Amino acid sequence: QVQLVESGGGLVQAGGSLRLSCAASGRTFSSYAMGWFRQAPGKEREFVAGISWNGRNTYYADSVKGRFTISRDNDKNTVYLKMNSLKPEDTAVYYCAASEGDLYSAYEHWGQGTQVTVSF
Repeated sequence: QVQLVESGGGLVQAGGSLRLSCAASGRTFSSYAMGWFRQAPGKEREFVAGISWNGRNTYYADSVKGRFTISRDNDKNTVYLKMNSLKPEDTAVYYCAASEGDLYSAYEHWGQGTQVTVSF
C-alpha cells in the first residue's frame, strides 16, 4: 500500500503559477505510474496528467497541454505538477494518484487532495 499526501495548493490570480507536490510513503514509489486528477464543484473528477514509473512517458489532458508539466523524483518519492498560465476554470481540488499498471491504467491509490483557486 502507498500513502499519498498533496501540498502546494492555494489562491492565485489568473495567469499565475503554482507547483503541486505529492509525497508518497509505503511501498516502493518507483514501481507506480503516477497521475494528477482534479474535481471542480458540481463536476466529475477528471484526469489532468500522468507519468510513467521512470518519468520517460507523460500524458496530458487537452485542457492543460502546454501549460502544465508533470514530473517525478523517485529519490524523493515525490511527484510534481507545475501549473503555468492558470485560468479560473482550473479551479478545483487536485488529487494525486498511483497506478499499479501504466499511466493509462486505472489508479488504485489516492491522496486527500489540495485546493487550487484561480481568481479573475
